[in-house]
Amino acid sequence: MTRPEIRDMERADIPAVAGLEALIYPQPWSPRVFFDELAMDSRAYVVAVDDDSVIIGYGGLLLVEDDAHITTVAVALDARGRHVGTHIMVALVERAVAAKARHLTLEVRITNAAAQGLYDRFGFSPVGRRKNYYQDEDALVMWATDIDTQDYAERLDRIRSAVEVVT
Repeated sequence: MTRPEIRDMERADIPAVAGLEALIYPQPWSPRVFFDELAMDSRAYVVAVDDDSVIIGYGGLLLVEDDAHITTVAVALDARGRHVGTHIMVALVERAVAAKARHLTLEVRITNAAAQGLYDRFGFSPVGRRKNYYQDEDALVMWATDIDTQDYAERLDRIRSAVEVVT
């Protein structure tokens, strides 16, 4: 696989996204949730598409004043380890910065070390824990602050450069 194409999610993508969601998560969002999310102005969703035009990942962002909340990031099991999540995260951060967000937040399963490592590269730090957030597991709350600075822009450039070299 070459570098995945990252583009804005469209309504026509929702059946494939919901199917991927059901394969990945024990309590998946329904297609209706994705339709509702796409209809809101304060949301931004992207999909990652492989060489065969198959959706292999997606991510979402909620914008609230100068904060942005990453609502979801998912990568197909057979596409993991190929930097798809990194490309999705770059796209979400770019959209947050373009919307004038200053800070990013998200929740991640307390046991998901791989995702936590990805978020750490983007400057996220743990700030708390939400008990039973996922019904069956606690969530680690993470924040990345000052994403509107030159220092953060340089971090994002380094991340982009690193995945361009290896994909």
